[in-house]
Amino acid sequence: MSEFGSKEVAAAAIKAALTKNREEEAYFKSECLKDGISCCAIDFGGEFISSVNKIVERSVVGAKREGLISSSHSEEGAVAGAAREALAAIMTKAIGLNAGGKIGIAKCKDHIAVCIFCGIGLLHLNEIAIGLGHRAI
Repeated sequence: MSEFGSKEVAAAAIKAALTKNREEEAYFKSECLKDGISCCAIDFGGEFISSVNKIVERSVVGAKREGLISSSHSEEGAVAGAAREALAAIMTKAIGLNAGGKIGIAKCKDHIAVCIFCGIGLLHLNEIAIGLGHRAI
């Protein structure tokens, strides 16, 4: 197992968010585990403003469910903070529109990163956005 830092963990979160389906996601998770990086991905969608709380909640619940974090305040807060940071990066494009995509979360030792990859818009006229947040636990 190599020593990984914030850059590698952030890259894993981005790649997890880019997985196309559950099978690709499961394969990617197993490959990351070989390097000591735990990751997961969660789908989301809906009107952006009303979805912000759901996205943060899904990030925390998904990270706990997949064993990336424990139920401690510091770990839950780190995921929630990184998710809000990722949302802030895409907020100006998404306000007032629908957004749907995938949340990728990766953790290695004290580094945790949350990536939000989504399509934003109406019908098939989508803008694509990616937001990334990182925290140290």
